[in-house]
Amino acid sequence: MKSLLRSPIVSAAVGGLTVAGLFLVLGVTGQRTIRTVIEEAPLSTEPAADTASGLTPYAIYEHDAAGVVYVRAAVEEPVTNPFELSSTQQEGVQTGSGFVVDNQGDILTDYHVIAGAGAGAISVEFERGVIRPAQVIGEDPSDDLAMLRVDGSGLHLDPLLLGDSATARVGDPTLAIGNPFGLDRTLTTGIVSALQRQIAGPDGFTIDNVIQTDAPPDPGTSGGPVIDAAGRVIGISSEMDTGEGGDASVGIGFAIPIDTARALLPHLGGAVPPPAMLVTNPAAH
Repeated sequence: MKSLLRSPIVSAAVGGLTVAGLFLVLGVTGQRTIRTVIEEAPLSTEPAADTASGLTPYAIYEHDAAGVVYVRAAVEEPVTNPFELSSTQQEGVQTGSGFVVDNQGDILTDYHVIAGAGAGAISVEFERGVIRPAQVIGEDPSDDLAMLRVDGSGLHLDPLLLGDSATARVGDPTLAIGNPFGLDRTLTTGIVSALQRQIAGPDGFTIDNVIQTDAPPDPGTSGGPVIDAAGRVIGISSEMDTGEGGDASVGIGFAIPIDTARALLPHLGGAVPPPAMLVTNPAAH
């Protein structure tokens, strides 16, 4: 049974509120430098060299980036006017990331990315600027997970391989692909900094077994995949820890374990693929 948890952790989804032509950023404040990976040395670490398989960041990015999408959700936000007794509703846009999990057009993302969006208010952008409307087919605020579905006709869908987050070890290399500040399909790298962390879900209940990384999600990357050195998704970027002073550059990020999402997939409307086997050549599948 979940318990309520209070935390200084903040969501990495960013939203915009359009009022009289102004775009106000909602969610996380602060910025951090985006690192562009250009080296092609194999990702490896001890004692997890058996899962590295000699894959380079470039090879993993080339295979997985096409399966990462940019999610936009139009929402209504209450705005209080000090000269009026009641608040008014203004339209805003929340943005985040997601990734394709099957060939039916199902996309896994964070619940907080689409929270508050009405029917027909969510769109998903694929590579080459292809945009499709999406509908929510399942959501779980307590675990900060949501499943979207798009019409896949005419699309070349690129489902990502789902790994096994229970095999993750401290020190293992990780990669994250997302859309920070709207910069589509940006790659960052890091390591697993700690395991078995707890964070608060959007409804205040505790999310267990969370993966801590040293590559915190930037605004717009919430819902994107955290990938291991074999090209398999082991987590979903969720939140960053800003510390006591609200500094977004402290370098601590959290990811919902993919095992949590896998257990919930039937309830979210998706299929449950088995954990991906070791991939030695991601271009072969």
